Amino acid sequence: MSLGFGIVGCGMIAGFHAKAINEIEGAHLVACQSRRMEAAEAFAAEHGGKAYAELADMLADPAIDVVTICTPSGAHLDPAVAAANAKKHVIVEKPLEVTTERCDKIIEACQQNDVTLSTIFPSRFHDSSILLKNAIDEGRFGTLTLGDAYVKWFRTQEYYDSGQWRGTWELDGGGALMNQAIHSVDLLLWLMGDVAEVSAQAATLAHERIEVEDVVTASLKFKNGALGVIEATTAAFPGMLKKIEIHGNQGSAVIEEEDIKTWQFAQEKADDKAIIEKYAAMTETGGGAADPAAIGHAAHAKQFADVVNAINNNSALKIDGAEGRRSVEVILAIYEAARTGKRVSIG
Repeated sequence: MSLGFGIVGCGMIAGFHAKAINEIEGAHLVACQSRRMEAAEAFAAEHGGKAYAELADMLADPAIDVVTICTPSGAHLDPAVAAANAKKHVIVEKPLEVTTERCDKIIEACQQNDVTLSTIFPSRFHDSSILLKNAIDEGRFGTLTLGDAYVKWFRTQEYYDSGQWRGTWELDGGGALMNQAIHSVDLLLWLMGDVAEVSAQAATLAHERIEVEDVVTASLKFKNGALGVIEATTAAFPGMLKKIEIHGNQGSAVIEEEDIKTWQFAQEKADDKAIIEKYAAMTETGGGAADPAAIGHAAHAKQFADVVNAINNNSALKIDGAEGRRSVEVILAIYEAARTGKRVSIG
């Protein structure tokens, strides 16, 4: 069964959703909606589907089975709940929302209406990320000791000035951590497990007219006993590829965007050398390090395909609403720790 998709919000990220939908089997783009009709019409002309100015009108279209939310982060709640109440399955671009309370309202609406909810985290679908996850699950690292995420990106002042919602607590939900580094926060949680407590510092050092941080560092203690670090910034010229480092007493691995830079274990396997050779140069874009549009849609397509499969086969999603909530909870704890100067427990 081919599922019909409608997109809410016609900004930059919506284009990646449309490309993913149009590329995978079992999905087709039916419609898009923006409060600015001219934006919806331009989007529909480029990607296909019917343009709508009113969300209620689009949700009334019986050809739409799934709605993807591409509005600003702090404006995910209302369209997501409206879509669920219209009995449409829901995909929400990261973050799920900007508070755990708002995340919970989306999750509850989807549960009450018995519709699927997925949060977009395409980094989990990279082959290198899956290889790393499998190695952890197989116990190849021995005792996990350190799990670190580094997102040292660059955004110009013009980037923040380009939209009134950018750099605001209400609609952006935060700065370098909530908007840019949340992909790496999610990946770190998926790999290392839940965080028990955090301490942090944050600052706004290189941008004007924003409420949120452009630099943040956090120290983590995971529930499994391992320690870790998150560093995130949008003020590191010229912008570098994001990096995940996992260490244990039996192994170490480092992934830079999609590239595996380090892959060493005390107990070697026959295919370890082939893995490091094959995945040493997988990254084909700038990874969003300096240009938010310099990303690919291939991993989005893999996640959309997972959603289509889950709906058609009544199977479990790889990333559901609860998974989307996890990273928001940790990020909010980091913000609280930075604001109060105290260690903050989670959960």
